[in-house]
Amino acid sequence: MAAVSTSSPAWSARLWADIEPIYAAILEHPFITGLTDGSLDPDVFAGYVAQDVHYLRDYARALALVSAKAPGLAATAMFARHAAEVHDVELALHAELLPQLGLDGAELDAIPVAPTTRAYTSYLLATASTGSFAEGLAAVLPCYWIYARVGAELLGRGSPDPRYALWIGSYGGEEFAATVAEVLELADGVGVGLSVLEEAAARQHFVTTSRYEWMFWDGAYRRETWPV
Repeated sequence: MAAVSTSSPAWSARLWADIEPIYAAILEHPFITGLTDGSLDPDVFAGYVAQDVHYLRDYARALALVSAKAPGLAATAMFARHAAEVHDVELALHAELLPQLGLDGAELDAIPVAPTTRAYTSYLLATASTGSFAEGLAAVLPCYWIYARVGAELLGRGSPDPRYALWIGSYGGEEFAATVAEVLELADGVGVGLSVLEEAAARQHFVTTSRYEWMFWDGAYRRETWPV
């Protein structure tokens, strides 16, 4: 029988400890600081929102795959609901932001998927498809958790740009925080039953997709395009 990881603190706390330097780098990134001081170029933010639309389409698919592998009906229902809410909530935010940024939602499909967007979503879908439930959960978790932490951090600072303030308010609000808390509670329960090897694999995915979170903002800031 495989050894089971029973160390304290809770699994979510151990996961977060692995990415503290990544999270610190995210908060220091000029894309993030530019949201609150208003210095971020609106064209850069528009490019980010366009890539986020591409990203969220595949993120919803990854959540559906995680839902299908969930060990119980409650978890299955939760992730299925979250997959649906990507369209109902987050893409609704984009629908409000796009006109303010001079973007036409009908033309988004013509905007190429950037290299980091493609790499990140491909990794998510591959992990959710071929990995265990715990691996898929760990891979999709940073998008929930980091956005909630960033949103909460920036909410107190505010922004002189109403478009950036709208984005901050969406992720820094209590409703999104409650959604993330629900996922973290599930993650802590899952972590208790993982073997040492299972936990190591899941934590590696968590760190990798956390790095992709930094890269996603960085790619948008650099106006990343395919080099050839």
